[in-house]
Amino acid sequence: MTNRFYLFALAISALMAGCGGQETKKPAAPTAPKKPELMAPFRYHKLIEVSPGQSYDILSWGRGAEEAGSFMILHSDSSAIKYTTTTGDLDGAIIDVYNSDMDVDGNPEILIQAKSKDTTNYTSIYAFEFNDNNSKANKLDFPKLTSSQRKGYRGNDNFYIKEGKLMREFPIFNGTGKDAKPSGAKRQLEYGLRGNEFTVKQLSKDSTDVKQPDNQPAKTDEKKSSDKQNSSSSSSKSSKKKHKKRRG
Repeated sequence: MTNRFYLFALAISALMAGCGGQETKKPAAPTAPKKPELMAPFRYHKLIEVSPGQSYDILSWGRGAEEAGSFMILHSDSSAIKYTTTTGDLDGAIIDVYNSDMDVDGNPEILIQAKSKDTTNYTSIYAFEFNDNNSKANKLDFPKLTSSQRKGYRGNDNFYIKEGKLMREFPIFNGTGKDAKPSGAKRQLEYGLRGNEFTVKQLSKDSTDVKQPDNQPAKTDEKKSSDKQNSSSSSSKSSKKKHKKRRG
């Protein structure tokens, strides 16, 4: 009986020791799902949902040179079971895509921003307004910078949507070519839409010229005027001396 008791106690001790040696595994932290990688020849993709059942997939694609290619806007109307495709040539790589309704007519606008690698890193905007139940694409001509708006422009544009308008900001440079240096100022433009045409408003006042001190021109004028006075006074003195000599 005693032997059986010892054997039973030994078995219980071994079982408890085995259970105590096992470490409790912590549950693994949930990992965020990886963004699916695009397969060639596609390079860029962004999904924009303007309303339930109305979505736009914007893609860029092309093989070979990265600075040339095409874009596609795939519109899905799941409620009416309609699917349309809008395509176009692309200059540069797509940086971002924006959605707005700048003319507040209920028809969404899709704005594609592309950037090319040249000396000024200029930006191209491909704009479309979708009407007739958001299925028909109307191409919009994005305005180029005027001579005054382009003064000091060296690229590095920043676009964003604010209160339904497309905003554009870029730094202003002094000088040209490799000698151009940032002035520290920025130019801000606001783009709207009226009658399927863009409107542009400059919101900021800036200058790309180096301003001279206010008193410098005044000093120059004063010097000129003083020189004139001195010359006139000297001429009058000399004329008086001549008159005196003649009288004598």
